Amino acid sequence: MRPTVRLSYGPAEVIAHAPEGREAWSAEQARRWLDDQFVAWECEPLRALGKVLAKDKVLALADAIGVRGFEADEALRGDYASAVTSLLARPQVHVDVAGRAVSY
Repeated sequence: MRPTVRLSYGPAEVIAHAPEGREAWSAEQARRWLDDQFVAWECEPLRALGKVLAKDKVLALADAIGVRGFEADEALRGDYASAVTSLLARPQVHVDVAGRAVSY
């Protein structure tokens, strides 16, 4: 089974799969990609502590990209799925944007 991220936006949902045949990303590669995208999409930290946790980054980026952004860009969906599943070391991840939760 391919690494998969299910993104829930209230009633709307997007499924993101890591591309078939792609080798799993290292945690460092996943962290770099998420960091770069967090800045590129001008995401704001969810907590005022100054430290951005991995799950917070995953949620903020999903919120910034949105349903339409993911639906319109297959490569972005694949990279997001690769990064999230590699960083969190889980083959299946549920990102509930509306509920602000990440689960496995």
